[in-house]
Amino acid sequence: MYDKVSTSLNFVEREKEILEFWRAHGIVEKTFTEREGAPVFTFFDGPPTANGRPHIGHVETRAIKDLIPRYKTMKGYQVFRKAGWDTHGLPVELEVEKALGINGKPQIEQYGIEPFIKKCKESVWKYKTEWEQMSDRVGYWADMQHPYVTYDDNYIESVWWSLKTIADKGLLYKGHKVVPYCPRCGTALSSHEVAQGYKDVTETSVYVKFRVRGQENTFLLAWTTTPWTLPSNVALVVNEHEDYVYAEKDGETYILAKALCEKVVGEGAKVLRTVKGAELIGTEYEPLYPFAGKTRERGWYVVADDYVTLTDGTGIVHTAPAFGEDDARVGRENNLPFVQLVNTQGRFVDAVTPWAGMFVKDADPLIIEDLKASGKLFAAAPYTHSYPFCWRCDTPLLYYARASWFIKMTAVRDKLVENNRRVNWFPDNIQEGRMGNFLENVIDWGLSRERYWGTPLPVWVCDDCGHTHVIGSKAELRELGDNVPENLELHKPYVDQITLTCEKCGGTMHRVPEVIDCWYDSGSMPFAQWHYPFENKEIFEKNFPAQFISEAVDQTRGWFYTLLAISTLLFDRNPFENCVVLGLVQDKNGIKMSKHLGNVISPWDVLDKQGADAVRWYFYASAAPWLPSRFSHEAVSELQRKYMGTLWNTYAFFVLYANIDNFDPKNHPQAAPRTVMDRWVLSKLNTLVKTVDEDLDSYKITEAARALSDFVDELSNWYVRRGRDRYWGSGMTEDKLAAYQTLYTVLVTLAKLTAPFTPFMAESIYQNLVRNVDAGAPESVHLCLFPEADESLIDTALENDMELVLKAVNLGRAARNAANLKIRQPLAAMYVKSESSLPEEMCALVADELNVKSVRFVTDARHFTTYKIKPQMRTLGPRYGKLLGKIGQHLAAADGNAVVDVLDEGKNYEFDLEGTPVSLAREDMLISPAQKPGYVAQSEGDFTVVLDANLTDELRQEGYLREVVSKVQTMRKEAGFEVTDRIRVYAKGSPVIENVVSASAGALCEGVLAVAALVADAPEGAYAKAWDLNGEKATLAVEKATLAPEKAEA
Repeated sequence: MYDKVSTSLNFVEREKEILEFWRAHGIVEKTFTEREGAPVFTFFDGPPTANGRPHIGHVETRAIKDLIPRYKTMKGYQVFRKAGWDTHGLPVELEVEKALGINGKPQIEQYGIEPFIKKCKESVWKYKTEWEQMSDRVGYWADMQHPYVTYDDNYIESVWWSLKTIADKGLLYKGHKVVPYCPRCGTALSSHEVAQGYKDVTETSVYVKFRVRGQENTFLLAWTTTPWTLPSNVALVVNEHEDYVYAEKDGETYILAKALCEKVVGEGAKVLRTVKGAELIGTEYEPLYPFAGKTRERGWYVVADDYVTLTDGTGIVHTAPAFGEDDARVGRENNLPFVQLVNTQGRFVDAVTPWAGMFVKDADPLIIEDLKASGKLFAAAPYTHSYPFCWRCDTPLLYYARASWFIKMTAVRDKLVENNRRVNWFPDNIQEGRMGNFLENVIDWGLSRERYWGTPLPVWVCDDCGHTHVIGSKAELRELGDNVPENLELHKPYVDQITLTCEKCGGTMHRVPEVIDCWYDSGSMPFAQWHYPFENKEIFEKNFPAQFISEAVDQTRGWFYTLLAISTLLFDRNPFENCVVLGLVQDKNGIKMSKHLGNVISPWDVLDKQGADAVRWYFYASAAPWLPSRFSHEAVSELQRKYMGTLWNTYAFFVLYANIDNFDPKNHPQAAPRTVMDRWVLSKLNTLVKTVDEDLDSYKITEAARALSDFVDELSNWYVRRGRDRYWGSGMTEDKLAAYQTLYTVLVTLAKLTAPFTPFMAESIYQNLVRNVDAGAPESVHLCLFPEADESLIDTALENDMELVLKAVNLGRAARNAANLKIRQPLAAMYVKSESSLPEEMCALVADELNVKSVRFVTDARHFTTYKIKPQMRTLGPRYGKLLGKIGQHLAAADGNAVVDVLDEGKNYEFDLEGTPVSLAREDMLISPAQKPGYVAQSEGDFTVVLDANLTDELRQEGYLREVVSKVQTMRKEAGFEVTDRIRVYAKGSPVIENVVSASAGALCEGVLAVAALVADAPEGAYAKAWDLNGEKATLAVEKATLAPEKAEA
C-alpha cells in the first residue's frame, strides 16, 4: 500500500531521490507552464555575480526568495521568476588582473583592452556551475535555462535606450566634482557604492600651526584627520557667527574657537582677546608647504562658511578644494586656487618632492614627522572615525576632483520619496528609516567609471565643437555611425572605434571612454531582461512592477535603490510592491563570518550533512528574516528535529499502522464518526490553513513557520500520543477508521502547507500518501493548489476548551514534578481554579492524561492552598522595632487566605500585639503562594491546579502496575518484537511486584499485547532485565508467544 518509512532523520539521501524525481519528470518546468493564462505574480531575482563562490548568506536569500513564488504558484498564479547574472564591473576585472598577474590600469592597457575584455567575459562564469548546483540543491526554482545576462548585447541595448531617455529629459550631465575615488581601481564610485564600504578606523589626527603673516609668534590652529591633504591647503575656514580667542601659552599665541580653547590648548592659557569669526576673515597666513608654486588666484587666507562646527577640532578647518565636497564648494565661492598634488593612482606628484610617488595614506606618518621637525605641529592624537573603503578591493577611498557623468537624481528626489512610500517594506521601518533617509538626502548619481569591462556609456562628443549625442539603440548607431560592423559587440574597445558626424559642425564625434556603474545594469533588469522596448513589450508590461523581491539589508542602498531610481526616472513609479529585507548571516557568537577568523561555513557543509529542507527551515523559523542570524549546525539541527523530525515520525507512525490494516482512503469515502480529539485536530488544522495562508499572503514568513511548528508539536505530542491505542486493535472498527481518516487528512494537508517551506520532505510525504494510492492526483505536491480552510470544520469553542485542557495538563505535570510524583502513579483528584470550566468529556481527557481519578473545577482553592506570609523588615523595622519577631510569629500562625482576603478588599491587615495595635499594608509583608500538606499546586496567572497527593494502598497498587506495563513496553522494543507480536510476561522478585502481576494479570496482558502474565522465573531464551520499580526490585522477562492466545494467567 504505502512504501515503508524509515524513522531516521538523515534527510539528505531522501532529498537527492526527490531531486532526481523532479528532473526526470520536469516538475520545475511544469510549475512554470501549467499556470499559463492564470493571473500573473512576478518575482524579480537580484542577479548574483558568478565569478565569486556562493556562501551561506546566499542560501538564506535563495530560501526566502523561493518560498513566496512556490506559495503563489500553489495559489494558482502564473509566477514569472527569471534568473539572472550580474556580469560587469570591477569584481570581474580584479579577478582577471589577479589571474594574469597584472596590477592596475596602466598594466591592463599594456596587456591590451580587447584581450582583457575577452578574459573578463570568460572569468564571469568561473563559478557558474557551483552557483547552479547550490541553487538546484537548495530547491531554488527559477528559470535558469533562459536567464538574463547583463553583458548580453540585447541587455546593453535596453540599458542604452534608458540612458538616452534620461538624457532626453535633461537629467544626464557631465560635471567636475569632488567624488569618492578608488585609486587602486582608478575610478569614481557612486554614493550607494560608498555606503556599502564604511569601516571604523583609528588614525592620527593633527593640530597644525599656521603662522599668521605680520603677527609675531601668532598661529591659526587647525585640525585635520587627513594629514596627506595639508600640502594642498589653500585656505582656513571659520564660522563667522562663533566666538574665537587669541590664547597665549608658552610664548606663542593661538587663534581658535573659544568653546574649544581649554580642551585643545589646556589649562594655563591666557586669553588675550575674543573676536567673532567674521573679524578673522581675510587674515593671511604663510603656506605650510611650497609645492603649489605661484597661483593665479589669491590663497592662504581665512574665509568663512556655516559648515564649520565646534563639535571637534579647533573651530578652524583646513581647506584643500581638490579633496572634499565642502572644500570644493568653498573654493568656488571664494575663487580659491585649485591645487591638485595627487595623481589618479592616489600618489603624490613629482612637485611634492619629499614624498613624490608615495601613496598618500602611507605618507601620513612622514608628513606628521615633518610638521613636528619644522615646529608646525601643535599636537597629534589618535582618532577613531568611520571611513569609506572601496567595496570591491578594500582600498581607502579618496575624495578627489574628477570630471564625471552624473544622473541628476536631485531633480526627482520628491518622486523617489513618494514611490518609496508605495512599497511594502518588511520590516516597515526601512521605508522611512534606512531607505527613506537615504532618499531624503539623495545626491546626483555618479554614473561613469574609468574602467573597461562594463556597459559603455553611449555618449559621443564632437572633437571640434563639443556637441554631445546619446545613442539609444543599435539601429541608431548604424544610422549615424561610420563603418559600423554588422556583428558589432556593444563593449570596449569595439564601440570606441565607431565615429559619428557632428550634426552641428560636421566634425568627428568619438565616444567618451567611460563605462557605467554596474549597479545601473542590475537596476535595469525589470525591462532589460526582456530587451524592452525593442521586443516583448506586452510581457514587460504584464510583469511590471514586480509583486515581490528580497535581498540582504546591504542592498537597501544597492540594488533596491538602483531599481527604484531607474524606475522613477523612466516610468515614474515604484518597480516592486513588496520587499523582504534580510539580515546578515553571522556565526553562532554573532560575529561576521570571514576567512581570516576561520568562522565561515560553506553551504555544502550544511547541505551535505543536514539537507536543504533543514537549512531552509532554519532561516524561516529561527527569527524574523530581517534580524541578523546566528548560524550554526547545532541551531539548524535543533529546529530540524523539532519540526521536521516530529512531522516525519508522525508520518512514519501512520504508514506503519496503515500498512498493517491496509487502509486505503479511496475505499472509505464516507467519514466515520469522529471523537472529540478528531474534531479538535481537524478544527486546528483548518485554522492553521487560514493562518499560514494569511501570513504568507502578508509576507509574515516566521509567523507562518512557527504556526506550522506549533501545530505539528500538538499533533504528535497530544493528538497522536493520546490516540495511539486506537490503531492497535484487530479489525477496522469505526473508531479506528476515524483515526486513520483524520490523521491521513491532516498529513496530506500538512504536506501541501509545508511544501513552500520544506519542498523535499513535502514531496516525499505526498508521493507516498497520495500518488501511491491515487495515480490521478497531481504529479507533484508543487503542482497542487494550496489548501483552503473548511470553515464548517472550525470549532472555535472546542479549540478554546482544548487550550484550557492543555493548560491544565501542563500545570498538572509541573505539579507532579514538584512533588516528585511520576505520571504512572494514579492520584485521587485534581482541582482546577479558573474563570472558565470544561465539559465532562474534556475533564475526562485531563484526568486520563494526568492519571487522576477525577477533575473538578472550583471557584476557590483555599481548601488546598494558602499563603506563606513574612514581615517586610525594611518597612516594619523602623515602626515596630522589638515587636518585629513577634509580628513574624503572628503572621506565620495566621490563616494566609484570610490575610490576603483583607488585603484584596483594599484594607490593611490589623491585630493587637501586647497592647500595641499593628496595621500592615500589602507592602509591609512578603507574600508567596503555598500549599497545604497533602496537596501540591501550580499557578499561571489566575489559573491554578491542585493535585491531591495523598496515596491509598489501592492507588499505590495501580501505580506499580503501570510501572510494570511501561517497563514491559520498553523491553518489547529492546527485544526487537514487532508491534503486532503477542508475548508472555514473567515477573520475579519483590513480593509487592509479584502480588501486582498476580492480581492484575488481565490488565497487564491487555496493556502489553500479552497472552499470559506469570509470577515465575524467566525461561531459557526469554529476554530478562532487572528493574527498580518505585523502590521495589524485580526481574521482568518477555518472550514471543507462538501459541494461540491463552487466558491471562498468574
